[in-house]
Amino acid sequence: MESVVAVPLDERRVTEPRGPDDDGERSLPALHPHRMEKRSFVAYRPPRANGSPALVEEFLEHAQFIAEDLDWLLALPHDKFWCQVVFDESLQRCLDSYLRHAPRGLDPAALPASPAVADMQKRLHRAVFMSFLRMATHKESKENFFTPTVFGEIIYNNFLFDIPKILDLCVLFGKGNSQLLHKMIENIFIQQPSYYSDLDEAVPTIMQVLNTILERCGLQQEGAAANEPLKLEARATATAMTMSQEDLVDLVLYLCDTCSTIYSFLDIFPAACATFQSHGFLSRLVSFYEMVVPDMEKAVRKRNFDDKSLQEDLWRRVSHSRRKMVEIVHLLLQHTCLQPILEGSESNGLHSENIQTFVEDFLQILTIFLQEKRFLADYDEQFPVADDISLLQQAFPLLDETRTSYLLQGVESAWETVGRTPPRLAPLNKAAPRDWTGGGQTQAEREPNPGLLCTLSTGEMESLLSHIKDLLPDLGEGFLLACLQEYGYNSEVVINNILEDRLTSALAEMDRSLPRWGCRHTCPAGELPPVLSSRSNVFDDDEFDVFHRDNVDTSRVWRGKKQAESVRATLDDKRHIEEQRGRYQAYDTVVDEVLVAAGAKIGGEAGAAYAADDYDDEYDDTYDVNQVGANDLDEDSDLLNRRPFTIPQVLRSGRQAQDKEESEEDEEEEENKKDHFVQDPAVLRERAEARRAAMQSRRGPEPVSNVMGRPKGQGQTQDTVVERRRKEANKSRNANHSRRVMADRKRNKGMIPS
Repeated sequence: MESVVAVPLDERRVTEPRGPDDDGERSLPALHPHRMEKRSFVAYRPPRANGSPALVEEFLEHAQFIAEDLDWLLALPHDKFWCQVVFDESLQRCLDSYLRHAPRGLDPAALPASPAVADMQKRLHRAVFMSFLRMATHKESKENFFTPTVFGEIIYNNFLFDIPKILDLCVLFGKGNSQLLHKMIENIFIQQPSYYSDLDEAVPTIMQVLNTILERCGLQQEGAAANEPLKLEARATATAMTMSQEDLVDLVLYLCDTCSTIYSFLDIFPAACATFQSHGFLSRLVSFYEMVVPDMEKAVRKRNFDDKSLQEDLWRRVSHSRRKMVEIVHLLLQHTCLQPILEGSESNGLHSENIQTFVEDFLQILTIFLQEKRFLADYDEQFPVADDISLLQQAFPLLDETRTSYLLQGVESAWETVGRTPPRLAPLNKAAPRDWTGGGQTQAEREPNPGLLCTLSTGEMESLLSHIKDLLPDLGEGFLLACLQEYGYNSEVVINNILEDRLTSALAEMDRSLPRWGCRHTCPAGELPPVLSSRSNVFDDDEFDVFHRDNVDTSRVWRGKKQAESVRATLDDKRHIEEQRGRYQAYDTVVDEVLVAAGAKIGGEAGAAYAADDYDDEYDDTYDVNQVGANDLDEDSDLLNRRPFTIPQVLRSGRQAQDKEESEEDEEEEENKKDHFVQDPAVLRERAEARRAAMQSRRGPEPVSNVMGRPKGQGQTQDTVVERRRKEANKSRNANHSRRVMADRKRNKGMIPS
């Protein structure tokens, strides 16, 4: 019996009747527009949040049409299904509308209030996913299949799949279907390698999304778009604190959707990590995180929202975006650096040089992280850097210890810079798997930790409380202290659990307005710290130190102002004199003179005492500083040149003494001749008169002042009036303003003795 050779669908031909009006048959390719069924697929519209019964009924009716059409499509045979998929444009519009408008995980519509809406949404979700899954399969059975190359051309040329559709598929259907999605996307990229080039062109567009968010926030990323001119109006862009509330909500939603989509795609299809890393996406994302996250968090916490539920939703989305960005960085590091290193050279055929390259890339990336303190602390909290370095040391023993220790010190510095404390339960967190769908905490973080001791200082505790109260000001500090103890003093875990209403039963039953003084968790450690043994005070061990003394003289302790003694009693109290009497009695015996016999020998202590008292106060020590005879041979000594040797007067000969006296008299006469300070007043007056005469001759004749004028009653001339006016104006010019000048003149004339 001969075996039937299966023919691919792209090469198969079928025979069909021409039509109702024409007799006969015609041969057509299996994929032909005439074989498509005429059916109108409607576009998808998402359910309204908290919609009225009429809107709910409208959604159910509309979704019923789509579900029935998709069920009909999936029931078609292989050739009919592909004819409908390739040539029916309404089907593609329907599927695209669902990818665009279907609610994501954090959207309010993702949790419909009506059970009927939830069931219908699940039915649509499954039907759309199964449709795309069948479209991505090129071989359904031995009889129904495509030629792989033709299949790649069909899906690529007819835009059945493209990079945006693949991203939406990952974020919508990745939860619970990651393995199927991985095989589906991997088959698409294998059958059509052109999608890799499309992805390479799409990564710059994704990076432009980050730049757009920065521009909307009024921030400018260093190194981004360095070749593009800066717009003048960019300086006036509103920030996250000043933009309208609608714009802030839209920006947070945009950021959350972008981060979730990128993470889902890289998690399901790790082969794309290399393409993202080739464009420097990792370093760009880290710097973006450092700039945007603090700005967003501050805006959500500090701005006033009329609807507190909206503020809580925005905070949840910002926290979700933070977590996803950190996980994206970890995925890129894991699949581009760590995984090739850990798999080893035997399984991958890598040489030691290639492993060294991956190790160097990993260390270089961590070095870049050291500049971004906030991101590095958040990354180390979710994925401890010390664990990765420890694995590297095991896989690559030649790792530079100096460089790794520098990186670990940088991580510790990042924690100190952001003012936070690293997780205290590192072994417990390492053993417990993280469930990022539950708010980003491990099971150990979500469960209470009653045995955890608080090692935080008072300032750090107040900082944690103020951080939580900025977002939740209505909660009491006592309640917040209890929450911090339960969740390991992690403020972010406390905020997430409060907002998502996932507190433990004990905390859920506690009064949320409980003040600090009414909380048993005021000292989180449960036991008083040894303050008394570690304190230090200037009054330690004094007579009133009740912390170290069991008995205190209470008679010296009184309440209120002590009754003062009278002035007379204070003056009559002579006890202080008696206290000082013994001190002055030691000075009663005074010996003025000790008589010693001539020629007597004094030895021992008496001789020493006498030698000490035998001091000649009249000793002439004038020449003690001169070392007589010490410099006799040093004729060129600088000391002798400056101060020549002087023979004492008692040692001089008669002629030398006489010559010395004459020379001193001559010097005194010369000094007297030079001293002109006191001169003959008559001579000085003559000299002054001569100077005045010479000066007057140079000035010319002195003008005659006619101040006296005529007798009173006869009138005055014009000259007299002018002279009197001049005298009146200048009469006090030198009255009391030339004392020093006049005093110098008198002294020069010899009128004032010096």
